[in-house]
Amino acid sequence: MNGGTREGLPLVLLRHGPTDWNEAGRIQGRSDRPLSEAGRARVRGWTLPVDLAGYRWLTSPLARAVETAALLGHGEAAVEAALIEMHWGTWEGWTLEQLRARDGTAMARNEARGLDFQPLGGESPRQVQQRLAGWLARVAQDGVPSVAVSHKGVIRALYALASGWDMTGEPPVKLQWEAAHRFRLDAAGRPGVAALNIPLHAAPARQAP
Repeated sequence: MNGGTREGLPLVLLRHGPTDWNEAGRIQGRSDRPLSEAGRARVRGWTLPVDLAGYRWLTSPLARAVETAALLGHGEAAVEAALIEMHWGTWEGWTLEQLRARDGTAMARNEARGLDFQPLGGESPRQVQQRLAGWLARVAQDGVPSVAVSHKGVIRALYALASGWDMTGEPPVKLQWEAAHRFRLDAAGRPGVAALNIPLHAAPARQAP
């Protein structure tokens, strides 16, 4: 199967539903937290864009992403290691506010590094992009339109790669997290932005006047 066009091969990214650590503002990284009960309810309320019918589904190996795919009717989604969240090393379980209070100016300097921001013992966004590059090339070679359930750090790194944003300052477009993000891959797997922030909640029905 080859679903590519002159505009490129469709690739859609979704973030997993919320966990208890998301709700508390704690950094998860590779910590394998399940969805919270509230998170499961949120995902059950999502409505997928109709044009995703027939797409191949892929998921990060972490439980919160696997469960999100299953709740959306795609328990068959193939696990893809490259989609795992950015590794936050020894900072996992902390909040950003705690780290900023603890590390002061050192934390501010690190955050100002953009793509080269790196948690202690963890991974930078640039390194996330590097591990995504091989996977994107494989997806492009397969030629199969795909949906991938992944994580905030991965989606931001892919968006930066597609848009040229160096992750310093505000992004050109603020990403919403209960939304689908559509990219297009060229023949070599280089991504471009197609459409961001596609809502996953159906619009409320309009009442008759």
